[in-house]
Amino acid sequence: MDVKLEVVMVPVADVDRSKTFYKALGWREDADVAAGDDFRAVQLTPPGSGCSVIFGHGVTSAAPGSSQGLYLIVNDIDAARSELIDRGVDVSEVFHDAGGGLPEAGTEERRVSGPAPDRRSYFSFASFSDPDGNGWILQEVTTRLPGR
Repeated sequence: MDVKLEVVMVPVADVDRSKTFYKALGWREDADVAAGDDFRAVQLTPPGSGCSVIFGHGVTSAAPGSSQGLYLIVNDIDAARSELIDRGVDVSEVFHDAGGGLPEAGTEERRVSGPAPDRRSYFSFASFSDPDGNGWILQEVTTRLPGR
């Protein structure tokens, strides 16, 4: 049985502000649906992604800005970071984890400036947040692990 992750809910406070932010990233608008004053759902998809995000009013009870560790996989971390900066996003410097792991919340002290040694696939990162504080991680993947 194939199982595909297709939608991630992103809790936001201001739907129009968030829509403007994500569209400015170059994300495709798939839907903007409202039903009365109590429901509005906006769905956008990052370029090349099979998974979309949905945010809106009445779509989740999660607190705005509470989603962290949302990964965007890129094949060139420097180019992706530069493009986001050109689009007006405040993006961290490229970094890697001193322990050779993933950049989890609360491990900022383990972040080492620059890409992973030898540009090892899966281990170079940059981060940014949306206007509500939802946290996104760019992860450079140049060679997939076996079976991926």
